[in-house]
Amino acid sequence: MAEDSVIQYKLEEHGVHVQLMYEVGNIQVFPARVLTQIYSYLGKNSRLGLSGRPSNEIGLLATSKLYMLNDQIYAFIPQFMDEQQFYLTLDTSFTIDLFRTEVAYLKNSWKGVGRPTLTLAISHSLLDTNRLLPNALIGTIKKLQSGYIAGTRVHLGDLSHFLTTSCVTKLSFATDDIGQGTTEQHLSSLLGEGGLSTCQRPRLLTYSRKTKKRGPKSRSSVSGIVRRSRSIQVDAEQIPALHASLRRLEKGAHSAEMEDTPSYSTHLKSGIHGGHLHHERAVSPVGSPMRSFLHESMHGHQHQHHHHDNVSIKDLITQLEHTEILQEQADIVHYLFLNKGLEWEMEIGGRKCSVKELLVELYEKAGHWKQWWLVRHTAGMLHKRVEDLALAATDMLVRQKQLSVGLPPHREKEITRPLPPDELATIIYDACGEDLSTASLTQELLIYLAMFIRTEPKLLKEMLRLRVGLIIQVMASELARTLKCSGDEASDHLLNLSPFEMKTLLHHILSGKEFVISSDIRLVSVGEQVMRQETVTGRRRMSDFTHTTLDHSVLENEDDIAADRQGQWLRRRRLDGSLNRVPVDFYPRVWKILSKIQGLSLEGHFLPQSLTKEMTAGEFKFALRVEMVLNSIPQPEYRQLMVEALMVLTMLTEGDFKFNMNQVIHVDKMVQEANRLFINDQKIPQDVVLRSQGAAGICLHLYDSAPSGRYGTMSYLCRALAKTLNLPSGPNDDCVVS
Repeated sequence: MAEDSVIQYKLEEHGVHVQLMYEVGNIQVFPARVLTQIYSYLGKNSRLGLSGRPSNEIGLLATSKLYMLNDQIYAFIPQFMDEQQFYLTLDTSFTIDLFRTEVAYLKNSWKGVGRPTLTLAISHSLLDTNRLLPNALIGTIKKLQSGYIAGTRVHLGDLSHFLTTSCVTKLSFATDDIGQGTTEQHLSSLLGEGGLSTCQRPRLLTYSRKTKKRGPKSRSSVSGIVRRSRSIQVDAEQIPALHASLRRLEKGAHSAEMEDTPSYSTHLKSGIHGGHLHHERAVSPVGSPMRSFLHESMHGHQHQHHHHDNVSIKDLITQLEHTEILQEQADIVHYLFLNKGLEWEMEIGGRKCSVKELLVELYEKAGHWKQWWLVRHTAGMLHKRVEDLALAATDMLVRQKQLSVGLPPHREKEITRPLPPDELATIIYDACGEDLSTASLTQELLIYLAMFIRTEPKLLKEMLRLRVGLIIQVMASELARTLKCSGDEASDHLLNLSPFEMKTLLHHILSGKEFVISSDIRLVSVGEQVMRQETVTGRRRMSDFTHTTLDHSVLENEDDIAADRQGQWLRRRRLDGSLNRVPVDFYPRVWKILSKIQGLSLEGHFLPQSLTKEMTAGEFKFALRVEMVLNSIPQPEYRQLMVEALMVLTMLTEGDFKFNMNQVIHVDKMVQEANRLFINDQKIPQDVVLRSQGAAGICLHLYDSAPSGRYGTMSYLCRALAKTLNLPSGPNDDCVVS
């Protein structure tokens, strides 16, 4: 169905005929949230003191039926298409991708009488910034017309044509609570704000363009406050300095002064205009040259609080009335949100409004222009919660995956059992502190991880704990590497990725695929044949691309890929270390070697032999204990080298080796010895050794070596182990692990 005649006309231009919502006939159409309110009457009894069914999210199977209430038939739009909920539905590409997944789920899970009926409403929120129907949406509708999509046979038609084949359920339990003849009015009241279409509320932030001349251009006194509230860091070695500064600031500051969390960032360039109709997609905001973090946290932060204490609210509201720049509007509304709260009222353009109304309009405005950094930030300020948050967390917990949210180690909070959705959202917002953008992104990533563990469980194999805070840092660092930009700019690009692009980036990182980013910030696998096309009006003919230009671009791509491969093993170790990924049967093997020696020591942390007497080899508790010791190592590449050293140790239990069992093996010393052997074998000059020193004093060239082969890390670790344990070896024996 089409939301209005404008959408209907646009679809007819592509040969797609659909009904309007009010043309359906004797069938009323409502969003899924209305059905959740109706089901809240189930079991309700005031005499017995029963409140009824909790008003939780409604699933796809429930909205795939037709319902009868007081002799009236009702259809409900699936929850994943409700634009009044979380912002994921504002991304058309993600909605279409999710629609395909849901169709496949219906095919496998439908057990009801009749056939499932999906009611889809094409609204203005699905249009792109040019107010056109996206090609992906048109292509999906064409596939539906063909009768086959996502491996499922489908039939596309008017809703009235499916009455005889659909599953119809009577809502008899609600007839007593909803009076005869008032059903439609009652259900309309359950819609709340927004209804089916976009709410026609006063456009408060665009008042100046209609009635006033633009005032003198001046920089807002709270400029950059949104960006300073972020806590996404790229360099893991600077995270301890971040936490030290956070603790100092938290001890010395009053609650009113805690306006934002210190970050590397200073301010955003003013370049995104909310009032001008951009016909091309806005690129992620890029930051100004970055100050050093310690200077920002020790000096700049106190200065900014002193400066913000003298800010005139009246001047801010005047600036808000005159500015057309989306970034300035966001900074001012963010400041009002922190200092005055959501319900504080003001007057803009002769109209009284609250901070919450401004936030809602800013959220809708950012969603319209696809400014995802602002969508995520305003969603955090409005404390929006993704619908399937509790279900997503439970899907991972039942598969023996522990979760943690927030920036490790001091702000990280673990989730070890299923929790109600509101409690989960509270934990996430508490862990992220005042970084509201990361709070929204954390919920988003939990949804994607749950999708992957349901459809591709091998992606998360051998990962006991999914640390969402570290995953966000890894994603930002990968963007910094690929885009060749600073960590500050990489976090800006990360937050401005669309939900579909964010999901694709997460999939690439979890799967270990190499990727490149095209000129319009699209993720593309390196292994695929790629032709980059500029975003232009119309299509270029292939004859426009000369043979010389094509060859030149291919050579450039090959050079970039060759240069990128130089550090791929270092990057691979950093990724695996950050994701807590270990080899298959790693923990049972560690248990086996631990049972034969006195203990293992890793950077001052001790694993005693007594653990093997308290726990079995396959016990989840033992795996968590080993992982806790590994997680005490802050550098991910060094952590992964420790994992490789432990794998070499486990080979002692597989061969016929004789060595002293009554000793503690220091794994960190074994890695340092392997590093010394590597430097000696490669005959690296001392000045080069000093310049190429990486995490924990290990040579970067060793980090960037493949595990196998004559000069691989496993080979040097084997030699270091033989020297540490005084294992006998012949004079010509070469220790090679293939």
